Amino acid sequence: MITKSYTLKLAKKGERVDGRKFTEYRKPIKIEYGISAKSAEGSARVTIGNTEVVAGVKMNVESPFPDMPDEGTLVVNAELRPIASKNFENGPPGIDSIELSRIVDRGIRESGALDFKKLCIVSKEKVWVLFVDIYPLNADGNLFDASALAAMAALKDAKFPKFDGEAVDYSQHEDHLELEKVPLACTVFKIGESFIIDPTDEEELNTDARLTIAITEEGKICAMQKGGTAELSEDDINSMVEIAVEKVKELRKYL
Repeated sequence: MITKSYTLKLAKKGERVDGRKFTEYRKPIKIEYGISAKSAEGSARVTIGNTEVVAGVKMNVESPFPDMPDEGTLVVNAELRPIASKNFENGPPGIDSIELSRIVDRGIRESGALDFKKLCIVSKEKVWVLFVDIYPLNADGNLFDASALAAMAALKDAKFPKFDGEAVDYSQHEDHLELEKVPLACTVFKIGESFIIDPTDEEELNTDARLTIAITEEGKICAMQKGGTAELSEDDINSMVEIAVEKVKELRKYL
């Protein structure tokens, strides 16, 4: 087990446990599309180092919400199972899975990645509801970035099942889901006075605070979520945002 004091000692010398630079992602970074074509309308598997996440998109036709009669909707769910980490337990969603779901959801929703009006079939009657399910297969740190990337890759892969006005035929698919924006997230962690990205699981446990920043392809910040127990100053946040804006460009190349 890597201690916090050891991690801090290395950070003060400008070093990390695995020898990477502070703002260096683990390799390989891989995206595989359509890995679950028979059970999902869109799917993808993302690998960042030893962290591996699968995301799937399912589509249902349902009644719209009364206050949004001509808009479809999005539901993001993350399941943290013991198969991915000894720190996860079976049972109802815990605070970690809820936070992960909300961070991914917020990046997609606040960026305008989806035009929910285009998901309307018949106003006040029928709309498409998109379910994005996130399943970490190996949780070796930095699930936020890997999950956000997997979710967007799965949405990019998604096609509408055939709908004849009465029933959905999931054996046939038609048009691709249209994306208005493609937000990706970079999470910057603070340990001591240093900022790092993409920590391993052990390294992440020794950090003091984190800031997940979702950014569109134009470089526009659309969502931020702070985590950890330490406070962040204005200078801290500015530095973390600068790092995220640059590193998201690197992740975007893999899409």
